[in-house]
Amino acid sequence: MNEIKFGTDGWRGRMADDYTFDNVRRASQGFSSWVLQTYGTGKSVVIGHDKRFQSEDFAAAAAEVLAGNGIKVFLTNGATPTPVIAYATPASQSVGAINITASHNPPQDNGFKVRNHTGGAIDPAGLATIERGIPAMDGVRLQDFDKAVAAGMIEKFDASTKYLANLKKLLDVGSIKRAGLHIVMDAMWGNGAGWLPRIIGGAATRITEIHNERNPIFPEMNRPEPIPPNVNVGLKTGLLQGANCICITDGDADRCGFGDEHGHFINQLQVFGLLALYLLETRGQRGAIVKTLSTTSMLDKLGALYKVPVYETGVGFKYVAPKMTETDAMIGGEESGGFAFRGNVPERDGILANLYLLDFMVKTGKTPSELIDLLFSKVGPHYYDRIDTRCTPDQREAVRARLNTVQPETIGGIKVTGKDMTDGYKFLLAGGGWALVRMSGTEPIIRVYCEVTKKVQVKRVLADCVKVAGL
Repeated sequence: MNEIKFGTDGWRGRMADDYTFDNVRRASQGFSSWVLQTYGTGKSVVIGHDKRFQSEDFAAAAAEVLAGNGIKVFLTNGATPTPVIAYATPASQSVGAINITASHNPPQDNGFKVRNHTGGAIDPAGLATIERGIPAMDGVRLQDFDKAVAAGMIEKFDASTKYLANLKKLLDVGSIKRAGLHIVMDAMWGNGAGWLPRIIGGAATRITEIHNERNPIFPEMNRPEPIPPNVNVGLKTGLLQGANCICITDGDADRCGFGDEHGHFINQLQVFGLLALYLLETRGQRGAIVKTLSTTSMLDKLGALYKVPVYETGVGFKYVAPKMTETDAMIGGEESGGFAFRGNVPERDGILANLYLLDFMVKTGKTPSELIDLLFSKVGPHYYDRIDTRCTPDQREAVRARLNTVQPETIGGIKVTGKDMTDGYKFLLAGGGWALVRMSGTEPIIRVYCEVTKKVQVKRVLADCVKVAGL
């Protein structure tokens, strides 16, 4: 019997190895027990899935388990973006959701995301409860799929209707339609395909989609993660076609990538800064900003400038979502390109994030590169990069042991002014920069990140931080 461990965003595994139908059923039983314990009987749950291999079949297997536990299931009628599944949870008065997706992981993986009644991530204590409640296979309760449908315990539905209605409340979709933009949209073979044409197509704005079919091996990229080199084909396409910008969503469309009119990638930290500036300056909103410790210091500077509080959490929406709910935050996000917004649900939404960036362009009349100049005029230049290194469990422990004791005086020639071990090992650098070493909660990877205020510092800070970690 495989041990199922919930990481940053639920459980992910390698298909046909630990990610099997029986293990999905076991995880579903653990989730069912948590639902019954937390919310009582007579409740409903939303289940959806992405376009990975057999995701719809894994979703059906999960639905059979919930039905077997007396929990009604609203099952999406096809592959559905994660933010749409999340919005459908409170919209259908459900108390949680299961989403069969591995998001941006390699094609061999699949995953099991879980959400609470808000549509947002379940906090670490709740995840631990679900994990403890996962039984052996003989402890799983099942109801045959067709019998559950006939009994009304499984109901297929279209999750998009209420989500699309809410989008029209959040921004002026019509102004983007009429703007006459040419947008290249890279759906990364995933759930974001078709959504921008559906929302802002049909008028003067033209959308050219690429990677918009189902292809579970994700050709032309290493994985459906909206960062280079995975986005290089989309950026090149945008440049060659003279597009005003490149919009990108990852495999399940909860994360946002963006490229400018010159085919240059705008990194995730810059996008977070742009979205916060858009809400504060262009939309005139006020409210808390919630960020993980792996994302940009530009947000602290914007918070001080516009007199709004900024809260820093550990990495993952299991920390961000509860803090957003607690503080009624205006925006929350993380380094991976996932951003959530007030008025929606406390869940990452790559579709809405791209629409907000487009609206920023339309409202200001500025190109993406000009918007970066505007951001830097407010907070100063900031530069970021990340190195990912695959590792074994033994290597992870060796790096952890080393970093628990090491205290370098400088990294990349910059004085180290502090060390934060809240989630990983973050070295605070003179001048407002930082470097972070952290073990991924979703993959066997050690990540090394940095953000500094001079572009020439990025490579040497990263290289030195890799040495400090012993990688």
